[in-house]
Amino acid sequence: MPAIGLILLGIAVGVFGTLIGAGGGFILVPILLLLYPTASPETITAISLAVVFFNAASGSLAYAKMGRIDYRSGWIFAAVTVPGAVLGALTTNLIPRDLFNITFGLLMIMASLYLLFKQSETEGNAGPDSGRWVIHRSLVERNGEQHRFSYDLRPGVFISAAVGYISSLLGIGGGIIHVPALHRLLRFPVHIATATSHFILAIMALAGTLVHFYTGAFSHGGIHRTLWIGIGALIGAQGGALLARRVHGSWIMKSLAIALGVAGLRIALLSGH
Repeated sequence: MPAIGLILLGIAVGVFGTLIGAGGGFILVPILLLLYPTASPETITAISLAVVFFNAASGSLAYAKMGRIDYRSGWIFAAVTVPGAVLGALTTNLIPRDLFNITFGLLMIMASLYLLFKQSETEGNAGPDSGRWVIHRSLVERNGEQHRFSYDLRPGVFISAAVGYISSLLGIGGGIIHVPALHRLLRFPVHIATATSHFILAIMALAGTLVHFYTGAFSHGGIHRTLWIGIGALIGAQGGALLARRVHGSWIMKSLAIALGVAGLRIALLSGH
C-alpha cells in the first residue's frame, strides 16, 4: 500500500480508536493481516502496537485538555500493565499464524457479544462505599461536569495485568477489554473510562513497542509502515477526541461492540487461508 493509503488508514484508526478509548489496534490488526498475508504475527503486532502508542499518546493529550483522565487510577493500572506488556511482546513469535488468527478473532467476538447483550446498569451507580481496597474518585471536567464514583482496586489490578499481556501479545492495544472493564465492572463513567483507558494504553503500548524494537520485530518493512500509519493516527486521534464530546456514552459502547464483532469474525475466518 502506498504511503498516502497508510496515512489515511492511520487517520481512520485514530478517529475511531480514540472515540471508544480502544487504541485502534483491534481495527488495524485485521487490516494488516489482509494487506500482508505473508507477514509474521510478530511483525503485525509490532506495527499495530506502535501505532496504538502514537494514537493513545495523541488522544491522551486531547483528553487531558478536557479534564477526563483519572490520573490516580491510570498510573496504578498502567504500572500493572507494563510487566504483562513486556512478557506478551517476548512471546508473540512463539504463536503460529493460524492460532494467532483464531485466538484474536474469538476474543473479539466474545467481547462483542458481552457488550451487546449485557445491559449497562452502572450509570449513576457510585460503586462500593467502603473497604480496605476501595478507591473513591471525584473528577470535574473542563466543562464543569462532575463525576463521583468508587471501585474495588483488586479486580482492576488483575484485569490490567491480563490486558497488558494479551494486548501486547496480539497487538490490539487492550482498550477493547479495558474500557468495558472500567465502565461495567469498576463503575467508571463512560467518558472517563475511555479517556483513562487511552492514558493507560499510551504507557503500556510504549513498553511493548520498545521490546518489539529490541527483538527486531520491525524488520522486513515494519519501520516505514509504522511511521506512515502512525502519522495518520496522530492526526485522527485529535478528531476522535473532539467527536467524543458530541457522542453519548451508550453509542460509544454500541459502536465498540459492533466493531469488535465484525472485525473478530473476519479475522477468525482468515484462519487456514
